[in-house]
Amino acid sequence: MQSKTIFFLTMEQISERIIKVFHEATADYHRSDDVDADIHNPYVAGAFEAMLYLKNWIDAVQWHLEDLIRAPHISDSEVVALKRRIDRSNQERTDLVEQIDSYFLDKYRDVKVADDATINTESPAWAIDRLSILVLKIWHMQVEARRDDATEAHREACRRKLSVLEEQQQDLSTALDQLLDDVAHGRKYMKVYRQMKMYNDPSLNPALYGKSGK
Repeated sequence: MQSKTIFFLTMEQISERIIKVFHEATADYHRSDDVDADIHNPYVAGAFEAMLYLKNWIDAVQWHLEDLIRAPHISDSEVVALKRRIDRSNQERTDLVEQIDSYFLDKYRDVKVADDATINTESPAWAIDRLSILVLKIWHMQVEARRDDATEAHREACRRKLSVLEEQQQDLSTALDQLLDDVAHGRKYMKVYRQMKMYNDPSLNPALYGKSGK
């Protein structure tokens, strides 16, 4: 597939463009709806859009892993295998969020920060992480709202939930655009605090470095 690049023309377009990539990745995943399907990222390796596409793909796979682990018929060994895979996926997701924040740090590194600039409670990439999950929630709620084998009461309840999710996506998109506009103009500044997850680190998790953890 031919590589594609998205150019951000104005600050107001950023959330719209991000959501476009997320929709694309979500639709591509659901063509096979297989957690083991190969990913065919259509964007240039290392590009911002490639990170977005991969981010949403990881989220889509994890969404379905979370479904699978709750199936009542699976064995204990399958539950353990799925839990460990979900743990790995969580680490990949966190690593990718930090890469996206690093992209923004580099993008705005030459901005002159105002003396009265403030820091935001959430970094841009963690807002983008929530947008990715919202795209998936909206996709799956749309499916539920159209289910032929469900009752009309179920479909109507899902349509109401869908309306709330769409409003939440619009509000979060607006907040993200405003945050990035503030960063671009020096009204806010960014820091990236690495998550430093301890349970996946063999040197920090007592169960991995040999202690009982008691």
